[in-house]
Amino acid sequence: MKKKLLIVPLLFLAGCTNSVWAEDPKVVSVHSSYFVSETKEKPPVYWPVQLKDEWNKAVHTVSMNDYGYLFSQQVDEESLRQLVSDLARQIDTPMENPRLKPNGEFIPGKERVILSEQELMDQLLELEVGTKELVLPIYVTEPAVSENDLQGIENKKLAEYTTYFNPSVTGRAKNVLLSSEAISGIILGPGDSFSFNQTVGERTRERGYQEAKEIVNKEFVMGIGGGICQTSSTLFNAVDHAGLEMIERYTHSREIGYVPEGRDATVSWGGPDFKFKNSNSFPVLIRSHVDLNRGEIQVSVHTH
Repeated sequence: MKKKLLIVPLLFLAGCTNSVWAEDPKVVSVHSSYFVSETKEKPPVYWPVQLKDEWNKAVHTVSMNDYGYLFSQQVDEESLRQLVSDLARQIDTPMENPRLKPNGEFIPGKERVILSEQELMDQLLELEVGTKELVLPIYVTEPAVSENDLQGIENKKLAEYTTYFNPSVTGRAKNVLLSSEAISGIILGPGDSFSFNQTVGERTRERGYQEAKEIVNKEFVMGIGGGICQTSSTLFNAVDHAGLEMIERYTHSREIGYVPEGRDATVSWGGPDFKFKNSNSFPVLIRSHVDLNRGEIQVSVHTH
């Protein structure tokens, strides 16, 4: 993990922006009430502090006071923490694992970008009066696998698992196929983690997913993407047999037929996820294949 820092000059401009990637740095707000004191005491000093990301684009400008809090009438430390949380949601980017296509083409992964919320809170609360620029504690982690690391990665099969479904139930079969294609070819370097929801993405009609039965509160109901839990459950059994480290897994609220009891991994968008980690000192490759004629999905784990 490496920390990238950037300090830039403060720009005093008026206005506001809705985007954290705005091209022109702008002060979020300046309130005349800042300079009105309800007591005879001298009002605190206010000054704008601009926050910048490492790509030299404006993220936000906050008006600080000499008590160390973001100040706007009744705004206090809790509101400052909310600001930091909002910034993190806009800046944080999960790592995308590299992928190996069936034709052998290597698709590089994408770096993980994280804003350290607690570190930024500490910096803001301890800010000296008059500070006009602030280093954002942004951490960037590059994918651990390069194309050179993949020589012979399919030579050794660590594990394989197969489950079966009824191919005549076309909606469900289509969902299994799409989710299987989404996970196939994923490469995990040493220490890399995998998230089923992040990798497969949201299951929508626009992305080709169809309506099929799924389990909700112990009952079978129709839902878009029904059946993808067979993909996640087949994947779980394969990576578990390969000795990979489980991070997060949930089981269904009732027994299912395609894996033994307790050997499933239920997932839903915005809900339960299936996550695991490659705790080995070598990279691993996930392969997944669906045969719509035989009604089977096979997931295997490979390495050098």
